[in-house]
Amino acid sequence: MTTPSSVINAPDLDADSYVIIGLATCYLRDEDEIKETTVVEPVPSAYLEAVLKGVPTSYRSLHATTIGALLTGEGDDESVTLPPSSPPEACLCSSFTERLMAAARTYRARPEAQVHVAPGTSRTDINYSTEKKRILNMETVVSPEDNVKQHEYTHKVL
Repeated sequence: MTTPSSVINAPDLDADSYVIIGLATCYLRDEDEIKETTVVEPVPSAYLEAVLKGVPTSYRSLHATTIGALLTGEGDDESVTLPPSSPPEACLCSSFTERLMAAARTYRARPEAQVHVAPGTSRTDINYSTEKKRILNMETVVSPEDNVKQHEYTHKVL
């Protein structure tokens, strides 16, 4: 029996490390319109448990897999293999590999979270909602009107 090799830049993880990825409905602002897109992103164990308790989420489905099933190759030749149920237009979230490693560590720290979705299976019985839209390329512009007015005695010793 051989031990699975450790993942590059994450010696504490190996190819058999459990992780969940979610297919989320997000939006991109383009000039005057908003376009819908599907994003594949790792789901940490704490958020998984919140979603399974019924919290509204932009995830359409959750897929349990392993790091080795998602990442193939090493270093600069590393590529991501998405589950067959992923739509062809789905794109990866920013910093996918780093977020994947971080999510896998949460399942290693809380192995009891792995019982919610068995490896190799998916869940769609979640509270999917796009009421609060996740806009990915939103820029926040701060103006002087955003400042909170304070009482004149706030910083004085009386």
